[in-house]
Amino acid sequence: MGKRALVVGINNYDNAPALSCCVDDANAMAEMLSRNADRSPNYDCLTLTSDKAPVTEQSLRGKISQLFSDFRDGDAILYFSGHGEAAEDGGYLVTQDAREGERGYPMSELLELANESGIGSILLILDCCHSGSMGNTGGEPGHGHATIAEGVTILAASTASQESQEGLEHSLFTELVLSALDGGAANVRGQVTAAAIYGYVEQALSSWQQRPMYKSHARHLNPIRNCDPAVPDATLRELPQLFKVPYIELKMDPSYEVTEADSDAENVRKFNLFKQLRNSGLLTTENDKDLYYAALESKSVRLTPLGKFYWQLVSNNRI
Repeated sequence: MGKRALVVGINNYDNAPALSCCVDDANAMAEMLSRNADRSPNYDCLTLTSDKAPVTEQSLRGKISQLFSDFRDGDAILYFSGHGEAAEDGGYLVTQDAREGERGYPMSELLELANESGIGSILLILDCCHSGSMGNTGGEPGHGHATIAEGVTILAASTASQESQEGLEHSLFTELVLSALDGGAANVRGQVTAAAIYGYVEQALSSWQQRPMYKSHARHLNPIRNCDPAVPDATLRELPQLFKVPYIELKMDPSYEVTEADSDAENVRKFNLFKQLRNSGLLTTENDKDLYYAALESKSVRLTPLGKFYWQLVSNNRI
């Protein structure tokens, strides 16, 4: 099962104002997606940027067609940073050669290719003005309903009627997406999903700023990138052994503390696991005491609601 991504950034346009961040956006996104945090391979990225070769409607169409061709057993991402435009017949990814009457590559055509590709998981990340038009049917700009095939997810920088803002080094939206992929949106296991990226970005932007859009028909939240886990899977798999039922309270005693004369090696091992679990919000102590004092005072520990969730995942053989 393969993973590949087409990453596009356009700064310079023949008939539109130049942009300053889009090439840097694309290069940073390709670098982030190509490797997980442990440097293991992730997405096989093809980068298309205006500083290397003209990104025309024809060249973009060809690369997008290539992205979705003969690739059913894998995951695919398209990332675009550049100008976007909304029209009565839908939104457009504006290419370098766009002009009056020929706006660029239609978002509707992109979605049609994605819908018909048969690829199990497709993520379309659009950092351009009016990117929320993606997935909408025709009609007045900003209106219509989304038609998205199973397995397709759209993450757009702004609504169909809004502009997307540039920043100093990266655009506002891409800066947040990069931060999310770098661990800001990772769960306890270090996994970053498209839904988590959206949640991270959406919360970071105020109601007065551009509003990101999330449209999805996905049955599975496949990780987009793996970061360093707060708790290794091997530790999570011990939860049902440590806590026979998720609501039980486990009483400690001074033998759990390594500095005590009567410390027990197995209890000390469990104590170290408890520290990992507590630091990650999966475990708490009686009266919210520090673990050290909880052991010395023979207090109990128990799973938090999040800890019970991961206990259930392990019990159901999901981890």
